[in-house]
Amino acid sequence: MARLPSNLLALFTQALKSFESSDSTFRVLCSLPSSCSTAAGAAEEDVLPANPPRRPPKYILVLDSSFNPPTLAHRRMAISALSDPRYKTKALRDIGTENSYEIGVAETSAASRVLLLLAINNADKAPKPASFPHRLAMMYAFAQDILAVSAEQRVAENNSQSALEGEIRCEAVDIAVTTQPYFHAKAEAIAASDFYHGANRLGQPEGSGSAGNAVNSEQVYLAGYDTLIRIFNPKYYPNNSMKASLDPFFAHTRLRITMRTDDDWGSAAEQISYLDELRNGKLEEAGGKVEWADRVELVQGRQEDEAIISSTKVRDAVRRQDWEALRVLVGEDVVFWIRENNLYINEDR
Repeated sequence: MARLPSNLLALFTQALKSFESSDSTFRVLCSLPSSCSTAAGAAEEDVLPANPPRRPPKYILVLDSSFNPPTLAHRRMAISALSDPRYKTKALRDIGTENSYEIGVAETSAASRVLLLLAINNADKAPKPASFPHRLAMMYAFAQDILAVSAEQRVAENNSQSALEGEIRCEAVDIAVTTQPYFHAKAEAIAASDFYHGANRLGQPEGSGSAGNAVNSEQVYLAGYDTLIRIFNPKYYPNNSMKASLDPFFAHTRLRITMRTDDDWGSAAEQISYLDELRNGKLEEAGGKVEWADRVELVQGRQEDEAIISSTKVRDAVRRQDWEALRVLVGEDVVFWIRENNLYINEDR
């Protein structure tokens, strides 16, 4: 189990207040580099700073959730994406010239980064059952878990000689907040932020970017099948505004949808059939564009013999104080945080 900073809650409380008092709609509060997976995780007393990438990452793997709490289902989605060959990239070598950034980016971009994104658009209303600072703290523990599992898989691949030389699976995991409620607005806010433009862009100081050069990175949203249903639901786009909202979104963004095979959402075959229906005209009927369906990929979810994981099941297990059941649903560090802070014992916590 990784060691968590003792003042983690206070640091995230302070960072959240700073964000709420600003005009920003998106901010990265903390970054955990891949090196965190090899040691205790982080400094004991300080959250790691929000360090922007030196070069724009080729992919930003966005896991957008309420994280109430982060579960092993969330981890499966992140690790699955990081294991996908299309999101693996080779590490860039420093060329050692003032134009090294310009030369390097023409060949490839830096490794993928995972972005854990928490929407706090109702920050003026007390969130339940876990407060936003507590969720951010659990996201920190969860980020360490992602890096540790990714590193273990990397070692296993190296031992089997199946990994490419110089390959980096995940450069860092970023923890961020946003006030935007919808995917297309979140994507725009991330692109408008200069965080992912690369701190070394032609020697420019960090913070000198603009939304126009953010297209170097492609955002990939990791979501469940229920999200696919919602994102193409016309009721979220008044006055037939789906095209205006989603056209810019799908220009530089894709959806990586994990199938949910259960009584509520149907079989894998039915979910694949739904995507085919979108391609065959259903998306246009809803007010969208058929080519958007090509920006959606469906991936396998849990195996039939694996337990169904949900945040509701986590909270139920905590209220029963069934700690063995809880360990099947969330990582050890999240278990520790929940128990240490008495989260989810009562509905109002």
